[in-house]
Amino acid sequence: MSDTADTAGAEGHLLGPADIRELAAALGVRPTKQRGQNFVIDANTVRRIVRTAGVRPDDVVVEIGPGLGSLTLALIEAADRVIAVEIDDVLAAALPATVSARLPDRADRFALVHSDAMRVTELPGPAPTAMVANLPYNVAVPVLLHMLATFPTIERTLVMVQAEVADRLAAAPGNKVYGVPSVKAAWYADVKRAGSIGRNVFWPAPNVDSGLVSLVRRDPPKTHATREQVFAVVDAAFAQRRKTLRSALSRWAGSPAAAEEALVAAGVSPQARGEGLTVEDFARIAENGPH
Repeated sequence: MSDTADTAGAEGHLLGPADIRELAAALGVRPTKQRGQNFVIDANTVRRIVRTAGVRPDDVVVEIGPGLGSLTLALIEAADRVIAVEIDDVLAAALPATVSARLPDRADRFALVHSDAMRVTELPGPAPTAMVANLPYNVAVPVLLHMLATFPTIERTLVMVQAEVADRLAAAPGNKVYGVPSVKAAWYADVKRAGSIGRNVFWPAPNVDSGLVSLVRRDPPKTHATREQVFAVVDAAFAQRRKTLRSALSRWAGSPAAAEEALVAAGVSPQARGEGLTVEDFARIAENGPH
């Protein structure tokens, strides 16, 4: 890590590498692999994330897994209000004090929810308009989908995830990494890669590269089928991704013949495979399937 990053951290209210290590030492925090904790220690990177997320002065931003608060502080500077969801007891207890010490004038614009993001069903204060998060790769996709489903007011999302997960989320039909995460994310939003993040901006440095993914909310496909029904087809199609849809969807439909009937009615070739289909195709299949 260069000295410039240290200086950048000391500038204003943001945390630099020395600040992060000091805070961690004072709290007795050792980043755990189990929770995928890799703290961002570069102030320029958090500024870049906030800029890429397009955070506006009137935004209510929800942040998942704020850790020691490096990104949180940059968000509080840019947004109207920030709600941070943290599962770790020690980190959750320490964050309000960090915010008060670093941004005393804006501390009233910050709220902490000490909880597992997968269990959050409501947030304090006004409804969130944006979500920004550095997500550990083992829970990134379920947390992202849970939050998008639970909080329809979230219009813009920017998540930092393992590069491979970023590629999956943003993949288009026909891409070899296109799969369940790609289709389910596309149900909620237009999804695209929004940049890469090197390993040296984290402490500890992870063994993988990270990527930014931007999700801009759009209406789901027009369909009579429910989201659950559509997602059941998606899960079935990719559970055996090498098989044709006639075969892969046979259990879902009740038989290969019933699967073929639903596919033909939806205008999809029974010989196609899941990786070639759009979220709209899956919605049509669900409409024509067993209910």
